[in-house]
Formats: sequence, C-alpha cells, structure tokens
Amino acid sequence: MFSEKKRPEPSQAVHTLLGKGTLWKGEVVAGQNNLRIEGTVEGTITSEGEVTIAPSGMVRGTILAKHLIVTGKVEGIFRIVECLEIHGTGCVEGEVELGSLVVDEGGTLQGTCTRRGVARSTNGQAAPEPAPAHAAPAALPPPGPGRNLEPIAERHPFPAANGATAPDPFAKAFENKTKA
Repeated sequence: MFSEKKRPEPSQAVHTLLGKGTLWKGEVVAGQNNLRIEGTVEGTITSEGEVTIAPSGMVRGTILAKHLIVTGKVEGIFRIVECLEIHGTGCVEGEVELGSLVVDEGGTLQGTCTRRGVARSTNGQAAPEPAPAHAAPAALPPPGPGRNLEPIAERHPFPAANGATAPDPFAKAFENKTKA
C-alpha cells in the first residue's frame, strides 16, 4: 500500500567550526571529529572524520582526511582516504590522492589526481593491476595489420624512371636470410 522511500542520510554533526573571518596558521588536528572551515587556514588539517570547506572557506596547505567536501577553495596537497566531493562552487588546486571523486557541475579540480589502488606506468597512464601469480597467461590477439608473419608479396616501391620496376635493394638480403 505505502512504498518505502529511502530518505537521504542526515548530515554528520559538526564538532569543530572555524568561523567566517577567522585566520588559522599552523596545524589543526580534529581526530575523529567532523570539521567545518568557514574562514581561512594556512597549514595542515588532519582529521579521521569529515572535513567541509564552506563557500567562504579557504585552505592553503595540506589536508589529510577521511572525507573532504569542498564548496570553497583549497590549494595544496590533499590525501583523502575515502571520497573527495567538489560541489558547484568548490575549487581544488594541487596534488590529490583519493579513494573516490565526485565533482558537481561547476566544481573545479586543477592539478594532479591519483586514485588509491591504481598503479601508474612509467608513461603516466594508469596501468592495470598485476595479475595474480596463479592466473593463466592472457591469449595473444589474432594476427592483424603489422602482426601477420607471412612474407609480403613481391613489390617494388621504387619504380625506375622508364616505367620498369627497379630491383628491390632489400630483396636479395631477405632471400639470403630465409635460405639459411
């Protein structure tokens, strides 16, 4: 008769508030408590809980947190264990390492972003995680362009001036190697 609708989870209670117009220089250690920044922090923020940067908030420095929500501006180095949320008015600039990322329309992420648990190759691209030692080797794809091992039909890419084909300078060397 009545359908049960999921209700959104209520916001976590804010245990520590750095108010609008406040400037904090140094280190903020919030422990497991949630922290809301409405002013400015220049330094390091460490929290095992949720850190929220309000639209009026600004952080320059390092944030180490379980969960970071940004609707203001942050610049620096950020290590987020679980999720970084950048809402519409939020701006994150710097080096970010995180578990997951949510960016709302209008939110900005400028810098480098690395997801925990994803290996990086030497060329900067995400590399797949190595296969377990007991896994069977992957099968090679079927031959395709450039992978066909059959000899190429005779051709002469350098035509002679009179229209006759000139001898291929590599053909003789190839024949000698295939006969050996």
